[in-house]
Amino acid sequence: IIAYDGLSPSGDDKEAIKKLLDKLVVIKLNGGLGTSMGCVGAKSLIPVRNELTFLDLTVHLIQNLNRKFGCNVPLVLMNSFNTHEETMKLIKKYEVFNVSIHCFNQSCHPRINKESLQPVATTMRNGKGEWWYPPGHGDTYQSFYNSGLLDKFLSQGKEIVFISNIDNLGATVDLRIQIHEKHKENLKDLCQWKVDRLCSFSSQLQVVASLSIQSFLKGGTLIEYENKVRLLEIAQVPKHHVDEFKSVSKFRIFNTNNLWVRLAAIKRLLDAKKMHMEVIVNNKNLENGYNVIQLETAVGAAIKNFDGALGINVPRSRFLPVKKTSDLLLVKSNLYITNEAGALMMSPKRQFATTPLIQLSGPYFWKVHSFIERFQTIPDILELDHLTVSGDVTFGKGVTLKVSEVV
Repeated sequence: IIAYDGLSPSGDDKEAIKKLLDKLVVIKLNGGLGTSMGCVGAKSLIPVRNELTFLDLTVHLIQNLNRKFGCNVPLVLMNSFNTHEETMKLIKKYEVFNVSIHCFNQSCHPRINKESLQPVATTMRNGKGEWWYPPGHGDTYQSFYNSGLLDKFLSQGKEIVFISNIDNLGATVDLRIQIHEKHKENLKDLCQWKVDRLCSFSSQLQVVASLSIQSFLKGGTLIEYENKVRLLEIAQVPKHHVDEFKSVSKFRIFNTNNLWVRLAAIKRLLDAKKMHMEVIVNNKNLENGYNVIQLETAVGAAIKNFDGALGINVPRSRFLPVKKTSDLLLVKSNLYITNEAGALMMSPKRQFATTPLIQLSGPYFWKVHSFIERFQTIPDILELDHLTVSGDVTFGKGVTLKVSEVV
């Protein structure tokens, strides 16, 4: 694992940067629904900031790159059967933008009855909402390959693909990482939570660190096994080792799910049928009472297939996921500003490098529409450390929250 600060800066040569960017493809994982925030439909279409959705913000970022450097960075959306139709209708509004947008669908697998171990669906015509599922973002490589887009981009002279979740607002094109990638077959963009630094300040900050670390756990961590670097996800950890996995004293490296990979390396592995990833067994209880099994893979698990793969210890700013309405409150607030490229960055008026810990409890805030109704304006949280809200609470105009607030 190498330090981000040790990467070479991009410099000011616009022609050199243009040549570099013209070799890049950006894939955003767009198969998820907004169910964790009480929404129906594609999560990427939820308004995030200034009425712009995740997809709007992504398109604007790529367009700004293309305009500034005169390059042609295409945006590729990996949809699922849950999001494809809705996404295809809405991307028509971007036809006037300076962005070439492509879509492909990830695979669709039948859920397995936990008792009989047989597929729940008996025919392909069974409704996809209940009996079928997208098999995780590890399917990106094969579905991208099957779509024909991999060969198309290789024929156009593209060399590198940057893959990330569309709901991670910190996952932007970073020239420092791409420049380093010129000399490597594969790069995996990681984030380290620097607890050793936090612990030197106060016990209160140690608590903030241990609570905040929960947002990183879903992406997993890096381990070395059989002389290979591998991704270990929490779903793969036996129950009696989960607390050990969560311990920041043992695992301080967490996966942001941002990957930089050579297109030719993906093609070589898939042509030879040598792209192997661990299968994650995901047990689900459906609303209709069925207990089912979903077999999934994670996009980062492919790291073991690439010789010379490495991780980059990136700043916290490259990991800004919006999974719950508490995250939505952060990115809507004055804690963040938009830079000239259109990316979110922490306001220079914030005196601390850490983000506040926000917990919005109960049934009143977890759905996006309920959340929006409870704020006449988003509060000023520049000086906030911790906020806990429970019960039937609304916020008026011009509210300022400081230090630690319990409402």
